[in-house]
Amino acid sequence: MTVSAASPVSSASSTSSAANAIPTPTVDYNQFLTLLIAEIKNQDPTQPMDPTQSVTQLATISGVQQSMQANVTLSSLLTSSSLSQAELLIGQTITSADGSTSGQVASVSVGASGAIATLTNGSQITLANGVSVGS
Repeated sequence: MTVSAASPVSSASSTSSAANAIPTPTVDYNQFLTLLIAEIKNQDPTQPMDPTQSVTQLATISGVQQSMQANVTLSSLLTSSSLSQAELLIGQTITSADGSTSGQVASVSVGASGAIATLTNGSQITLANGVSVGS
């Protein structure tokens, strides 16, 4: 009896990739090792698992983990950089891109949608192209 983790994981990944346009991991490292051990325990002694396939599977899951960690680190760095740049606006007078809102920046925050400046009058301006800064 052969248990293969490669086929179901691959098809699940390609299905979710097509549906969401963002690949999501379907098996983490510990789950992969559990599947690999189950495959080794249940393999047919007359047809042992190909060692090249095992190494390839381990290399693939390791590469995915490294990519995920790099994405988390990059996201953190970008948020930090955005906050550092937005922090320089505190005390400055800014005007929104359409010119309808203007005032002195009291605070800034960086979220998923970008940096937002809160003015001393309570208004908020999203820091994007077209926002002008004056003293």
